[in-house]
Amino acid sequence: MLHTVIFIGRSGCGKGTQADLLKERITRLDPEKRKILYVETGDRFRKFIRGKTYSSKLSEKIYEEDARQPDFLAGLMWGSMLLEELGEDMHIVFDGVARSEPEAKLLTTALEFYKRERPTIIHIEVSRRWSEDKLLKRGRSDDVNISKIDKRLDWFDKDVVPALDYLRANPMYRVLDVNGEQTIDEVHREIISKYDYGN
Repeated sequence: MLHTVIFIGRSGCGKGTQADLLKERITRLDPEKRKILYVETGDRFRKFIRGKTYSSKLSEKIYEEDARQPDFLAGLMWGSMLLEELGEDMHIVFDGVARSEPEAKLLTTALEFYKRERPTIIHIEVSRRWSEDKLLKRGRSDDVNISKIDKRLDWFDKDVVPALDYLRANPMYRVLDVNGEQTIDEVHREIISKYDYGN
């Protein structure tokens, strides 16, 4: 069985950490030891905005204004990873993909193109206050003050929630809601218990 997993959740909810734990488990339990394509667009965006092209400069301005990058650019980032790196017999783990309903629809066309069966959405649920506290403690360069953080959390409510609603309503997907306000191990155990059920 090929795994196709999409992690969604507020900034700071631990998507990357939980994605790493699930990747380790998939690798450990796969008797064929197939590769996993990990699709996380943050690094690509950061490299892109440091570029010298006209498009890079426009994207950098959006980043500096704490605005959300356009859907076509987000789709291009993860779409190019699929085109360039996905092999015929590979698992896929997406981290933070589908930040809007149009992007979720674009993702659906990609997964249909690759004939991925029963993609699973893992929605790590945390409150806005919990996310704010985590991001401030994390202290990354884009988490330096509450106003910057709040803009990103606003995007989640305005754009990501409709994307999640679209994915939830599409029978192609299986959506698992997981309580992210637990320890890392507890969140992982809940993900595994729900992920294994029905697989």
